[in-house]
Amino acid sequence: MAAKTPLLAELEACSFRNRSPAETADHMKPLLDKYLPLSTSSSGSSALQAERQKDHYSHFILRLAFASTEDLRRRFSRVESMLFRLRFQVDDLKGRQAFVEGLNLDWETVSEEEKRENWEQLKGAAGWDKMRIEEESWFKVDWERVPELVESRRVFLRGGKAYVHSREQLSMVVAEFTNRLDKALEITSRALPRLDEDDRLTPILTHLSQNFTTPDANYSGSATAVDGADISARNIDVLSSSFPLCMQNLHRSLRRDAHLKHYGRLQYTLFLKGIGLNLEECLVFWRSSFSKITDDVFNKEYRYNVRHAYGDVGGDSNRRGNGYSPFSCQKILTEHPPGPGESHGCPYRHFSVDNLTSLLRAVGVNDQEVLRGVKEDKEKQKFHLACNRVFEYAHKQEIKKVKDNGTWEAAQLETIVHPNEYFKRSYLLKNMDKNPAVEEDVRMDG
Repeated sequence: MAAKTPLLAELEACSFRNRSPAETADHMKPLLDKYLPLSTSSSGSSALQAERQKDHYSHFILRLAFASTEDLRRRFSRVESMLFRLRFQVDDLKGRQAFVEGLNLDWETVSEEEKRENWEQLKGAAGWDKMRIEEESWFKVDWERVPELVESRRVFLRGGKAYVHSREQLSMVVAEFTNRLDKALEITSRALPRLDEDDRLTPILTHLSQNFTTPDANYSGSATAVDGADISARNIDVLSSSFPLCMQNLHRSLRRDAHLKHYGRLQYTLFLKGIGLNLEECLVFWRSSFSKITDDVFNKEYRYNVRHAYGDVGGDSNRRGNGYSPFSCQKILTEHPPGPGESHGCPYRHFSVDNLTSLLRAVGVNDQEVLRGVKEDKEKQKFHLACNRVFEYAHKQEIKKVKDNGTWEAAQLETIVHPNEYFKRSYLLKNMDKNPAVEEDVRMDG
């Protein structure tokens, strides 16, 4: 279990970075072999039983930990399905066949007559001639069971059935795995209230779910420091042009209302802390921003929370740890969704399409193709890709320059999964020509 959690987080990070299936497999293989090996059934390995037992235990314990909310269930299902796909692909043919046969899947074989009747449509799905279509095996399944194939238009649909070629067996098996896991997680979630009486198990499960973070999620303040940058209260308005949309939205709301509610203040304070704003300047920033209240009200109701976030007050552990870390995209997406009158969260997830489009236009994103792409990303729940799409649009000239002159390596332009990484990368790109020292400070630490 201790080994599997970071592996799933790394697998999730591969998805956030938009790595291809082949790149993900190459990246994950040595990690899986080292930390969570699983021999094939036909290997004859003496360790097979112990490996499977460890895998089973970790899966069912994590299933308990991730069943409590819809967000956690969806996230766990997604990464477990990714892991299943990797393992199914590397299993030997005999093992794959035995596994599929054991599933007792309701797949109906398409008859020769039906193939002849629909060969034009099957040709459109497979791109083959009539003779080859008649020679190959096809199956019919309910279309809801193969959403991945429907989305990529690799099947022919008729009467609620998807006509699937045998080469797509992997997608069909993964879809079935995901469907069964989703149902099992729902059942588990309904049983969780029975565990509330056990004060030994519940804290462990909570700890597991809360500490499942991608390798990019733990972003330290030192990693975001930019040499020569004026990170001060008076300069936040200027710097905000390099903020990700979530932080631009908070900044705009603060300037409009002279106030933010609790989670908005916390999310924004930690972000400002992460970009290098020190405690004294942060207090100046918040006091000047809350212009409609008196000093006495600010000192009584807000000052302590800012100091606590920086680790200036509170218990020993809070002070030793320098307070809280800036929120990652993952944390913003999955915890404390905003309610009425609140401005925190991720606009790509929590805004309606119309409100998101209006906000993007307000910050200067008017390109119709970009806006259409963001809408599609949102509909597919690919919020990281939407954010990175906007970043690439806003910095297209600078990105082209660093690629052309070789200033940055490809790894330094990977998909952004942290608001503070967004700021640092944006600031460095925008200020390369203004400050020669910035040209040297291009490595994305953390």
